[in-house]
Amino acid sequence: MTTFHVALSGVTKDYGKQRAVDGIDLNLRPGECVALAGHNGAGKSTLIKLILGLIRPSSGQVLLLGHEASGSAAVRMRNDIGYLPETVALHPSLTGAETLAFYARLKRQPLANNAALLARVGISQAAKRRVGGYSKGMRQRLALAQALLGAPKVLLFDEPTTGLDPASRLLFYEIVRELRNNGSTVLLSTHALAELDGHTDRIVVLKNGSKIADGSMSQLRHVADLPIRIRLRLAAGAWAPGALPDAWRRVDETQFELACSERDKVAAIRGIGAIGLPMDDIEIHTPSLDDMYAHFLRREDV
Repeated sequence: MTTFHVALSGVTKDYGKQRAVDGIDLNLRPGECVALAGHNGAGKSTLIKLILGLIRPSSGQVLLLGHEASGSAAVRMRNDIGYLPETVALHPSLTGAETLAFYARLKRQPLANNAALLARVGISQAAKRRVGGYSKGMRQRLALAQALLGAPKVLLFDEPTTGLDPASRLLFYEIVRELRNNGSTVLLSTHALAELDGHTDRIVVLKNGSKIADGSMSQLRHVADLPIRIRLRLAAGAWAPGALPDAWRRVDETQFELACSERDKVAAIRGIGAIGLPMDDIEIHTPSLDDMYAHFLRREDV
């Protein structure tokens, strides 16, 4: 019995002379949320289609819940998979409740749970309204509800927070956290990298169909080794020439900044205690996921 809900081994996908996915190895565990980052054409959507079994790899193997993703056994396990595509096509004449009932029948799920599911995604008050009158964010939340039908073991989200307001995005990540806690595997592809911090276990960076980085935020920071900036604000009149080591750069009358590597961060923070000057504030600025993403892309270009 496999310990992974999704396992890709040496997976390549070609469309004629165009290689969309190039020799990717990727394992997704139960109770894990993994984000796919990459520019348009990096291979994110192709990777999701391979996991869904909608397309077959040109070479390599894709296992979904222990079975070949495009094989007959995996077809019988479709009820264990939830999918939210980037572009959601919902019939405008149906109400929200009718739309969810349609998808529930497709997945052979009981309709009795639909009202609670609509409430879970925050649109129960619009359940009897026609989808044609929904905002983009409401349609996205309804599409999320259909992906959650049947408590799936694997959920694949393609740009899931597109069109969502900040409160709705927080609701989405609360649902993701619940899914992880219940043992489901979540793979989400997104351009909104800034919102991922604290919500995913790993980030996988793709470029031109290849995996160029894979790890937690902490691991990616160590690999990227981009400078961390520590800023001190001293009490007024506390500074005098020679009061701080030369490594500290003066920003203005009271503020000073030190740049250090990830590996030197702890030592630099400990060194602040030896300065012995009255301080009003300390700020630590670590590289964002956007910063690291840009770094990995530049590194590959070199």
